[in-house]
Amino acid sequence: MASTSPSAVLVTGSRSGIGAAIARRLASAGWSVVGVDLAVDDGAAHFAAQKAADLTDPAGVAALVADLPPVQALVHAAGFMRTGALAELDPADGEAMWAVHVQALTRLGQALLPAMAPGGRLVAIGSRTSAGAAGKSQYAACKAAVVALVRSWAIELAPRGITCNVVAPAATATPMLTRDDRTVAPVTPPIGRFIEPDEIAAYVAFLLSPDAAAITGQELLVCGGASL
Repeated sequence: MASTSPSAVLVTGSRSGIGAAIARRLASAGWSVVGVDLAVDDGAAHFAAQKAADLTDPAGVAALVADLPPVQALVHAAGFMRTGALAELDPADGEAMWAVHVQALTRLGQALLPAMAPGGRLVAIGSRTSAGAAGKSQYAACKAAVVALVRSWAIELAPRGITCNVVAPAATATPMLTRDDRTVAPVTPPIGRFIEPDEIAAYVAFLLSPDAAAITGQELLVCGGASL
């Protein structure tokens, strides 16, 4: 990113997995990265700043936004997955996932997107399961809602030169794949391996670049052929 002074980007879920890879990649590309997670990473030197916040708490989000510098991009990578077949679903799991994936994105988008200058960017990390997946119905529903939000905002913000997209990975090599409470085994994509977090980060970095100014309102899959 060519700039005389680095633009600020807010990355949620920045302490591990896909969010951490995105934060590192954007910092290396010249962005001033503000990371948000439940706790800060004391060993990370690539952040311009780190904020500890519970994104499910409206008051916490409001306090976070009030303490931010002006940002030109938002990457919502925070999230988690609870799985279960229809007869096993726990509504509390669905509510918890909705709070992180959808409500937190809504609050952050409402607070940050209207203030962005032309060239602003939103990227939300979705999932290729957004069209539905056995044993992942509540998670899939949350990710489908993310797509609907982002596409709707893309239409509203396009005249201002602000783009909004979803990057939707297949099974990615993060700690989420091996959680003890996971009831559905991850499916290895046809390429013979899981997606790497750095591959997702590279795509996000492109979408935040000037070269991606004509890409908006899209759910962009990184699935290793899993959707074929």
